[in-house]
Amino acid sequence: MAEQTPSSFLGTGWSFPPTFMAGGAALATVSGHDNVHKSLALLLRTRCGERPTQESYGCDLDEALFEEADQALQNRVSSLVRDAILQHEPRVVLLATVVELSKQDPGLLHIRLDYAIPGTNSRFNMVFPFYLQEASTPT
Repeated sequence: MAEQTPSSFLGTGWSFPPTFMAGGAALATVSGHDNVHKSLALLLRTRCGERPTQESYGCDLDEALFEEADQALQNRVSSLVRDAILQHEPRVVLLATVVELSKQDPGLLHIRLDYAIPGTNSRFNMVFPFYLQEASTPT
């Protein structure tokens, strides 16, 4: 039986976007805290219904596109993010969600997440930029 490290419950998953190594024979993976961070980013980028086997997985931030950038939008986006994380990321305790309108770039929302991973007694934060950029794919 493999020895478990204190953070082994965080798991290992594919890096995103998927990257192949060794001539295509191996797939790049991420583990531990990095796996949780990447999972959160993927959750926020995924629309509900986009995954055929997990139709409820996702955040549906696209519902907020083209809305008037005001306090009501900030509250709605914050609620969408909190609900998605509570439902789909059990490894995380969400400490705060702050949605701010960018002063320099109209139409850009900065979604800041402060979260903890209880099993490791670690705290992290992440800023997720939410915007619509024509003819491009978010990186």
